[in-house]
Amino acid sequence: MNALTLLIGGARSGKSDLAVQIGQRFDGPVTFVATAWRVDDDMTERIARHQAERPAWPTVEATTALAEALSLVPPEHLIIIDCLTLWVSNALLHDWSDDAVMAAARATAAVATARDAPTIVITNEVGLGVHPETELGRRYRDLLGRVNRMWASAAHQSLFLVAGRALPLHDPWEFLT
Repeated sequence: MNALTLLIGGARSGKSDLAVQIGQRFDGPVTFVATAWRVDDDMTERIARHQAERPAWPTVEATTALAEALSLVPPEHLIIIDCLTLWVSNALLHDWSDDAVMAAARATAAVATARDAPTIVITNEVGLGVHPETELGRRYRDLLGRVNRMWASAAHQSLFLVAGRALPLHDPWEFLT
């Protein structure tokens, strides 16, 4: 399984649980790449809860420098990236332009797909909910949607998770030709 796998779904859909299970079944070392940023007490508590729920794998924190973080991980390690959702949010909080986010996303996906060992990347689908009220909310939803599409097109396989169950996602042209 030397491939990029994208796990996408809503909050608490089972994405992180599945990623941990994949890591536990991998016959080799695993490195966890965390994008969460300790911006407040709530986020600090969430990070601690996530850490307690997974094995004591080496963790690389990458709030924005995701491609660089991947390049630091030994090539034989399975990588779990949790998650693109927070990574895009962090980039916006650091005043990145949409073009800069997309360029960094493309560069990071290229690093992930070139790896010898598998990479599991987690992201949220935020486009199924209510239309955001604010301009920033709409920008974030739209930008994350573009990042997710780009990663899905780079991925060997993409799974949409709902209630701990997975649906495989296919290129629509598989059905239209």
